[in-house]
Amino acid sequence: MKERISNITRHTSETDIRVDFAIDGSGVTKVDTGIGFFDHMLTNFGKHGIFDLDVEVKGDLYIDSHHTIEDTGIVLGQAIKEAVGDKKCIKRYGSVILPMDEALVLCSLDLSGRPYFVYDVNLTVDQVGYMDTEMVKEFFYAISYSAGMNLHIKMLSGSNNHHIIEAIFKSFAKALDEATKYDERITDVLSTKGAL
Repeated sequence: MKERISNITRHTSETDIRVDFAIDGSGVTKVDTGIGFFDHMLTNFGKHGIFDLDVEVKGDLYIDSHHTIEDTGIVLGQAIKEAVGDKKCIKRYGSVILPMDEALVLCSLDLSGRPYFVYDVNLTVDQVGYMDTEMVKEFFYAISYSAGMNLHIKMLSGSNNHHIIEAIFKSFAKALDEATKYDERITDVLSTKGAL
């Protein structure tokens, strides 16, 4: 099988981003976005998805965290789309219910090529560390649309915002890992249309 890797850069007046991504990795991560809690979440994504991930972001954090986090989502979504490639022989779907202490989060996704995003999460504080909690939704929205992914994230229980957000990132990682796995029974793309 072809090596499933991508190297994406994005330069704007607001952010300068580089993402190197490998689906068939070993969980090796190197992340520097300038936002400690966001770095922690992206590191969890790489580690728990067993992806190799190298992210370097220079953003206009003197304004706020919005551009840095949203644009990173755009670039990571592009990196996922490029690394997945033609989607031949992969499972396409992934779904995980993941616990983190009192928090329980469902993440389901379909690498359909058609973006759609559903987010049912109740966060109760404005920030965790220096990351604005409203940016969790914006980050995954950006991934969904730039990757062409149907993505559903639902909080089933939880009270600690750190735990809830971490469960979101980990469940997304595990669901994406499942969706990108090869299945020897699938000989083309998993679609009656013959294309995704």
